[in-house]
Amino acid sequence: MQTADWIVMGLYLLLMVGIGVWSFRQIDGTKDFFAAGGRMPWWLSGISHHMSGYSAAVFVAYAGVAYTYGFTLYVWWAVPVSIAVFLGALWIAPRWARLRQRLNIESPLEYLKTRYNTPTQQLLAWSGVLLKLFDVGAKWASIAVILNVFAGVSLTTGILVSGLISLFYITVGGLWADALTDFAQFVVQLVAGLVMFFIVLAKLGGAGAITGIWDQLPPSHSEPLVGPYTLGFVLAYLLIDFLSYNGGTWNLAQRYIASPNGKDARKAAILSGVLFLVWPLILFFPMWAAPLLYPNLQDPTQSYSIMASELLPPGLIGLVLASMFAHTMAMTTSDANAITAVVTRDILPVLSAKFRDFAGKASLRAARTTTVVFTVLTLLVAIYQKSFGGILNLLIVWFGGLVGPISIPMLLGLLPAFRNSNSTAAIVSWVGGLLTFGFVKYILTDASTVTLVSSPVLVSAVLFIGIGLINRGMGRKVATEVDELLVSLNKDAE
Repeated sequence: MQTADWIVMGLYLLLMVGIGVWSFRQIDGTKDFFAAGGRMPWWLSGISHHMSGYSAAVFVAYAGVAYTYGFTLYVWWAVPVSIAVFLGALWIAPRWARLRQRLNIESPLEYLKTRYNTPTQQLLAWSGVLLKLFDVGAKWASIAVILNVFAGVSLTTGILVSGLISLFYITVGGLWADALTDFAQFVVQLVAGLVMFFIVLAKLGGAGAITGIWDQLPPSHSEPLVGPYTLGFVLAYLLIDFLSYNGGTWNLAQRYIASPNGKDARKAAILSGVLFLVWPLILFFPMWAAPLLYPNLQDPTQSYSIMASELLPPGLIGLVLASMFAHTMAMTTSDANAITAVVTRDILPVLSAKFRDFAGKASLRAARTTTVVFTVLTLLVAIYQKSFGGILNLLIVWFGGLVGPISIPMLLGLLPAFRNSNSTAAIVSWVGGLLTFGFVKYILTDASTVTLVSSPVLVSAVLFIGIGLINRGMGRKVATEVDELLVSLNKDAE
């Protein structure tokens, strides 16, 4: 890092602060803070959804996968995500915007009180908040690894610096600040990614290297599925991605909730899906080529960072580092906003009666306080991430294994086809999924990653759907308000 790089980084961070200050003036209450007042344009929602879908872990943990295994990273990560988002555009995304129209929700879990009951809502809310502590902590740790390579900053310092900068603008500006910084970060990472792509191409001899590198790399690097990334792994992650990217990861549901209507939410999802399908081909290329430029690296997770620091001229290093910050901030700050919405709207009012009457400035103060507390806790998880098996383990095993049991009742509960799956089905499926995760991880200690990740979500799905079928077979009636709600989500409000 030279002076020009620090200047670029400084200008980037000033831009983030400026957006936070501007957004602060747009917020009159929690509806603006959590749901952008339902006024977010579809193109901004789509870009924000895309940017919030991955973090600097792409440049660390996933860069290590690309260095070691090659093209399979695109096949098992980008393609399933894109397919999942496209399917969500058909069935799920519009329903989130319509929920806001019908029930005036600001949190993705707010509707569960009507769909099931309060105990079910609280169970999913508390377990989801705890899960996101680990997920967000892994992302802070990822950006710290990059800072360590580029600037020699210690991991703990890197975690604290990136976390506190993000904390400022999300606390003052809410979802508007989050989405607008996502857009600014999208532009930064687009420029930085293209610069890196063309520099690596030039280093390898020009445009012919796009296909030529595969002849020079080990044959397995061009295989679509290799190593632990089998067809079973891809199919398991397609199911998990469908749940996660369509709202099981709460911050992604917020992008749709903030859309004016279901039609705009669908357009936002399609835009995000296209970006997930196309952009990784450019972004990942330097990672795939890294073994040719830096063979026999001791730590493949540092491949992208080393390549950027050595190949890019002063100023551009700062731009690439800013783009890595952009990815992490996009996801972590949106997570913080979503978790704050759940805690403020769903958990606190149940814990204490005084929170039920909060409105206006008092409600905003509670929201901002919750944002600070949650972010601080995630920073602690990041600092001690090795205790949980490291960054990739947190991202793939813990989050992948546990997001399903929480998401099944939440996502499938939106669809009329599963109207007979009641609160009992939701709770039993949650318990069954978590018990399955614990059994496979701690009893069947030699189980593959595919088994560990897929078995909890499959068990949860079978239990949720199965109990619904039993209820239908026994003739148990669906509550009128539940049936009317689900039917009303089929089309936009007049």
